[in-house]
Amino acid sequence: MTNAVDLEKRFGAANYAPLPVTIVRGEGVHLWDDKGRRYLDMLGAYSAVSFGHCHPRLVRALTEQAGRLDILSRVYSNDRLGPFLARACELTGMDRALPMNTGAEAVETALKAARKWAYTVKGVAHDRAEIIAAEGNFHGRTIAVTGLSTVAQYRDGFGPFPPGLVLVPFGDAAALEAAITPNTACFLVEPIQGEGGIVVPPQGYFTDVERICRAHDVLLICDEIQTGLGRTGKLLAYQHEGITPDGVTLGKALGGGLFPVSMFLATDEVMGVFNPGDHGSTYGGNPIAAAVGLAALDLLVEDRLVERAADLGDYLLARLNALDSPAIAEVRGRGLFVGIEIHERAASALDVVEALMGAGVLTKETHRNTVRLAPPFVIEKAEIDEAVDCLAEVLDDITAEALAPSASH
Repeated sequence: MTNAVDLEKRFGAANYAPLPVTIVRGEGVHLWDDKGRRYLDMLGAYSAVSFGHCHPRLVRALTEQAGRLDILSRVYSNDRLGPFLARACELTGMDRALPMNTGAEAVETALKAARKWAYTVKGVAHDRAEIIAAEGNFHGRTIAVTGLSTVAQYRDGFGPFPPGLVLVPFGDAAALEAAITPNTACFLVEPIQGEGGIVVPPQGYFTDVERICRAHDVLLICDEIQTGLGRTGKLLAYQHEGITPDGVTLGKALGGGLFPVSMFLATDEVMGVFNPGDHGSTYGGNPIAAAVGLAALDLLVEDRLVERAADLGDYLLARLNALDSPAIAEVRGRGLFVGIEIHERAASALDVVEALMGAGVLTKETHRNTVRLAPPFVIEKAEIDEAVDCLAEVLDDITAEALAPSASH
């Protein structure tokens, strides 16, 4: 009988190269493969599983709503959406929210809002609005945001890209100010670059960015799809510098790891550019998504998971910084959003990831030869110790192998 992986390879597009493990079950911070082996999940589905796998409260919200009312589209109002939007605005301090499904859709929504704001509020000439983003960014896979990428593979074969897309170095506020023109609509930026290698900007960067955007009448939009909802030890990562952007995108953890839920939140001025028919989504804001999203936000607050991520993040970073391994070039991150950059002369990050998988710890490499760690917030310190101890052993083995004299012939 053909197994599931063979069917995936035969009938699926080859746009992923999964690690050689087939997961069949998850609970909390653990995953089990088709052979019954248990693994510690240190990836958390790129921050989507912040609450742990199959959290009973979230599963209950999903199943109860699915048994009562499923999808309407936004042709009619439903009784779940309003409370969800109100809770999201209350927690983030934004005035209005526009729900979508995926992070990429939330970013596209933000860019459409920024462009229309530029024309209808700022007074930019028709079709001249510019979007500025940071080099090394990852805002999704759509044509527009691929045009803002600096990763050659992400762009190769997908052009031509829309005009009006500008890039500046991440962490360089002076470069941002130099790139702004009268046509600039917004600066779209991740508070910490995730896919770019868990890159934390210099302290004070976002304070300067906010000042520059205000001075030049440019919208500041923070992409918090990976970093938001407690991941870095604050509800939103931009709060580490106490700034207030004009808009923010949320996704991943917003769906509790169970359902695709995203949204763009913004001020009244920005969101006011939308009129009925300007933008929409068949599934965006559906009752199941709203019920799960509201339950996720309530759980985040009631179980004090943001504070938990801050405490456990400090513990994880302390453990990692105490490792005495020549294979480690740098440890970066905030909260439970951490990257370990591996010296290229020692090993590839993929080698480390594969060795960790063999030791029962699942994660994934990213750019700058970095191993990323973004476990669920329900992880315990003993499980962090388990993961770090496994990493130490893997790095010791890799270092010993790299330094071993070549066999003579």
